[in-house]
Amino acid sequence: VQLVESGGGLVQPGGSLRLSCAASGFTFSTWKMGWFRQAPGKDREFVAGITGTGGNPYYADSVKGRFTISRDNAKNTVYLQMNSLKPEDTAVYSCAADSRYYTAYEYNYWGQGTQVTVSS
Repeated sequence: VQLVESGGGLVQPGGSLRLSCAASGFTFSTWKMGWFRQAPGKDREFVAGITGTGGNPYYADSVKGRFTISRDNAKNTVYLQMNSLKPEDTAVYSCAADSRYYTAYEYNYWGQGTQVTVSS
C-alpha cells in the first residue's frame, strides 16, 4: 500500500487549498479513505472520511461546512478541498486507507503527510 499526498502549502486565513492523495497497491474502490491532521505538540486528529463508493462522507465538527472530501476511483485518488481556512487548521495532513468498511475511524495505512500552514 502506498499513499502519496500533495497540495499543501502556505495560505492566508480565509483562503483555500486542495490536497490530493494518490493511492496504489490495493483495490482502491473498495477501501475507505480518510484525512487526518497533526499540529505541533498535539495528537493526530480525524478530519474527514469517505466510503469506497464515495457516499456518506463524514467530518470532524471542527471542519464541517468548510472542508469537503471526495474521491475519483478511476484515478485512485482522494481529495480534501479546504475552504475558509483558519490559523488553527495549520498541521501536517495525512491521508489514510483501510479495508474495513464497518469501522469509521480506524485506519491501518498512512501517507507521509503534507504541511498546511495558515498564516498572514
